[in-house]
Amino acid sequence: MQLDELYQEIILDHWKHPRGRGLREPFGAESHQVNPTCGDEVTLRVRLDGGTVADVSYEGDGCSISQASTSVLHELVQGRPLAEVLRVHEAFAELMGGRGQIEPDEDVLGDAVAFAGVAQYPARIKCALLAWVAFKDATARAQAGTVETTGGAQ
Repeated sequence: MQLDELYQEIILDHWKHPRGRGLREPFGAESHQVNPTCGDEVTLRVRLDGGTVADVSYEGDGCSISQASTSVLHELVQGRPLAEVLRVHEAFAELMGGRGQIEPDEDVLGDAVAFAGVAQYPARIKCALLAWVAFKDATARAQAGTVETTGGAQ
């Protein structure tokens, strides 16, 4: 099996069997993001417990890339210290900005390494980043102590 085929299988698995899907309560903050280019959207909730991401839940509509990326994000951040999660977030953003030229670190990114191929297609990068933008926004709001929701666009 080629590496690209393995990556495609990971993305298809997360799309067909999403992890963490379904909005849950309680939550600290919520963010709704829309990709105006293609119409993909996600509503994502974050609950922090001290310095740990206690829960991430979401609902979304869109392509397999955006939905799989949201599922992968859930798996990568759920129950982890926020400082580690922010490093994962930074590594994923760097991977997406690398235009396919960055070798991903599987120890840091887990199944998110599957998106290395996506980074070669600028039109798909926004799809992959949609949930990550929502996570960053919701986390900032949760840290600020607001429970507001946002209808921001990417």
